[in-house]
Amino acid sequence: MFFFNLHTHKGTNQANVTELVNQYPREFDSEIPYYSIGIHPWYIDKEQVEADLAIIETKLKERNCLAVGECGLDKRIEIPLDLQQIVFEKQLLLAQKCNKPVVIHCVAAFQEIIETKKRLLISVPMIIHGFSKNEQLVKQLLDNGFYLSFGKYLLQSRSLGTALETVFKNVPNNRIFLETDTVEEGIEKVYEVAANCKEISIVAMQEIVRSNFTAVFNNKHQ
Repeated sequence: MFFFNLHTHKGTNQANVTELVNQYPREFDSEIPYYSIGIHPWYIDKEQVEADLAIIETKLKERNCLAVGECGLDKRIEIPLDLQQIVFEKQLLLAQKCNKPVVIHCVAAFQEIIETKKRLLISVPMIIHGFSKNEQLVKQLLDNGFYLSFGKYLLQSRSLGTALETVFKNVPNNRIFLETDTVEEGIEKVYEVAANCKEISIVAMQEIVRSNFTAVFNNKHQ
């Protein structure tokens, strides 16, 4: 049984799970089978940006580097948004150059993310990780070609009975990914909750994500 974890900060090395482990340019573990690499907006160091970008570009040439990220914009941190924007755009252009998908961190900056994608004519897949917002924003993102990844907040929604469960149920199957990010629950639990929300079997949920994984990452190792 195949499980794909779109975003995690710690690999589990399970035989039936393919994990996209988040890595940083200056904290790199070469033993991780599959990873994304990027400059998170929280950790931007203005003096290190160009060196970090050079490392990212080198790693993007490796087969087991599947994506750029996580990268993006966050309006609730002290790092100036204009600096975040510059670093984000440079990573998007690298992703476009190397034909790699992008895992997006976005906090209160969805309109800026959408505008940036359109202005830079980014055509590689862009995936909003940890999605937790409403159906109006879902429509905007889907209309602009984004994928949505669900995990921590979907688990909370299932236990608390919040609206995200309905939001997830209504997202088209061909735009969905699942993740654990930093939660303790395994990816299997996320699939179980997702399948319950969609009112389908876990096997059917696996096939949905497998199809999206193949389409977005163009990777035939599974």
